[in-house]
Amino acid sequence: MHISIIAGARPNFMKIAPIIDAIKVAQQNGALISFRLVHTGQHFDHKMSESFFQELGIPEPDVNLACGGGTQAEQTAAIMVKYEKELMENPADIVLVVGDVTSTMACSIVAKKLNIQVVHVEAGIRSFDLSMPEEINRMVTDALADHFFTTSEKANENLKLAGHSDHKIHFVGNTMIDTLLKQMSRFKKPDFWDELGLINHQYLVLTLHRPANVDDPEKLKELLIQITTNSNQLPIVFPVHPRTAKMLQQINMEFSQLKMVDPQGYLAFNFLVKNAVGVITDSGGITEETTVMGVPCMTLRDNTERPETVSIGTNELIGTNPNAIQPALQNLLSGKWKKGAIPPLWDGKASERIVAKLMSIYN
Repeated sequence: MHISIIAGARPNFMKIAPIIDAIKVAQQNGALISFRLVHTGQHFDHKMSESFFQELGIPEPDVNLACGGGTQAEQTAAIMVKYEKELMENPADIVLVVGDVTSTMACSIVAKKLNIQVVHVEAGIRSFDLSMPEEINRMVTDALADHFFTTSEKANENLKLAGHSDHKIHFVGNTMIDTLLKQMSRFKKPDFWDELGLINHQYLVLTLHRPANVDDPEKLKELLIQITTNSNQLPIVFPVHPRTAKMLQQINMEFSQLKMVDPQGYLAFNFLVKNAVGVITDSGGITEETTVMGVPCMTLRDNTERPETVSIGTNELIGTNPNAIQPALQNLLSGKWKKGAIPPLWDGKASERIVAKLMSIYN
């Protein structure tokens, strides 16, 4: 069994690292399984891409398709054209895609048109918000995939409601948590920690990149005003996404509490999260990590594709209305935030289950 593994953007890297580790263990135990790692180049900034390969011990990609930049359509087209050539030159039995980025959808389409089996890791999650490009990527990928590896019972339900057979749905857990648990002892203090005078559990972490929050400078400005005004003067460490950085240039205000820093590598960013009093975000993946680390998390979105982080974990969905921030922060900073628990099978062994299941299906 030969697998073409797709990585394109930052969220993918945390998900493929443990799968590659599990494949190597299977190889050492005599399993007839091999892989070719394809980096589409969707994220081309070093801090958003290559540094993750180094930190997580992911082997050098066998090929980088260098498809960074451009509009959604331009990037999708570029990935499809280059990946089709890659797959024709280097045939595979299975194309394994993870998550919900553009590369996930584009490579799934190419594989199916070449009559190659598609396996989707983190299948079945839904926000039911078609204004999100990721939701379209999820829906298209799941419409094409041959087998689905899921992180929750809710994802299983979504796939069954879409008409997929039980025998194709495999509840295995969360590969991103495999990486988190493996790397937790290696988290490292970021270079700016002492310079900013940060103290454990006496600062907040903020990440913003969703179009609904950052594409309108006035909306972004109002969010930042509410966050800084209601954070009890705590420092707010703000790794600034490239998309958000462009909009911040249009805001004519100084926020002294905001400690704006470059995008961080995996180990430094999760050190910040683990030691924060709380996290304010519009990311989906971060809500999973805060849930496992027991860190309060408030999400500035009207929906989530990871409802288990709310129903079980430490996450609360407060919406995109800036007026919702004040009561949520008051609750968080007064120590009244819910404790949360860890969802089923988020135990660091999802990748082992995936490889074992692939071996049973395809060998």
